[in-house]
Amino acid sequence: MTATDHSSETDDMPTVAAGPDYSLPSDAEMQAAFKLIEDNAQRIFTWKYDREREQLVTLYNKAMASQWNSVTELDWSTDVDPEREANHDHATVHLARRVAEMPGSPLKNWGDKEYRQLALELQKAQLSQFMHGEQGAMMVAAKIVETVPWIDAKYYASTQTMDEARHTEVFAKYLHEKLGEAYPMSPFLEDQITVLLEDDRWDIAYLGMQIIIESLALAAFGDMLRTTQEPLLKKLLRYVMADEARHVAFGILSLGEYYQELTDAELKDRQEFMVENTIRSRSRASTPEVWERMGVKFDDVLPLFMEAVKESGRSPINSFQRGFFAKLVPNTRKLGLLDRNGGFLREQWEQAGLMEFEFAEDTASDYEAYDEVAKDRAAAAAG
Repeated sequence: MTATDHSSETDDMPTVAAGPDYSLPSDAEMQAAFKLIEDNAQRIFTWKYDREREQLVTLYNKAMASQWNSVTELDWSTDVDPEREANHDHATVHLARRVAEMPGSPLKNWGDKEYRQLALELQKAQLSQFMHGEQGAMMVAAKIVETVPWIDAKYYASTQTMDEARHTEVFAKYLHEKLGEAYPMSPFLEDQITVLLEDDRWDIAYLGMQIIIESLALAAFGDMLRTTQEPLLKKLLRYVMADEARHVAFGILSLGEYYQELTDAELKDRQEFMVENTIRSRSRASTPEVWERMGVKFDDVLPLFMEAVKESGRSPINSFQRGFFAKLVPNTRKLGLLDRNGGFLREQWEQAGLMEFEFAEDTASDYEAYDEVAKDRAAAAAG
């Protein structure tokens, strides 16, 4: 071997493992993993630390006392049989059985196995939207911290950001550990939350999240809570609802003050926002991705489902929608938005048949009734 020939030495050297790859992911990988949103709102740094809004101070103190630990206060060792715990009495399952009997139905060969799987997929789809919606709420709450001008509101929105992080965590964990593969975010929900994150007005983040989406969430959580017997999910939902009721109250207290200062033209814009998002919220109830996972084309089954709903008078979203509007309408009344501009919003909602809920209990008045965390702690202390 010559002085410059080191080939045999090189061959004998041990292989060194490659270090970690710090290169950026590709555009395709990034698009699959996350979405970039441009936020156009100004951030507000305030030097005014005086506690001037006593109702928000009270709500903030309540939020601090009601924080719960998702690791120690939920029993994740609970054994969950996904198929057994799914809601087999779901209206969509009953309608699917009617659809199967119709001429030319794509469900004509379905048996009990498929109906059980449909019930499970419906539950996974709904819990997936809870998970995605809670992440959106976390982002919107963080935006409120940065953009709202009052220190008391910044303090409370900070506690909400923590709440929403915990909610995102528990829904993701329940799906991953107990049920299986999650569904992607509904385009309707994604659109709603993206609008709130992009808007340059801080109160629109409040109005869209605290008043509309959180009212919707309370109704959806309550609907699932009434139908499930699974103990881990029941407790999880009870605790999440305790937080969400405070969040809605936060929106009512903050916007009720701010909207007294706005002009009719500015309030008309908010009223039109409410009308548009009421329609969007109704649209969210469709679940085409469930049918795709069941091997059925949504466009093939939708006309038959519409016919089954008409014949039976049973809609899969009736109870949920009633629960949603029973909160949304009185909460909106509390803001003073119903009757400004000649009753524009009242007229729109009367045409939609929503005003029967006007004098239901608003969430700013009854949020403490939802506090299952405090109830459990009091019971434990007494026992």
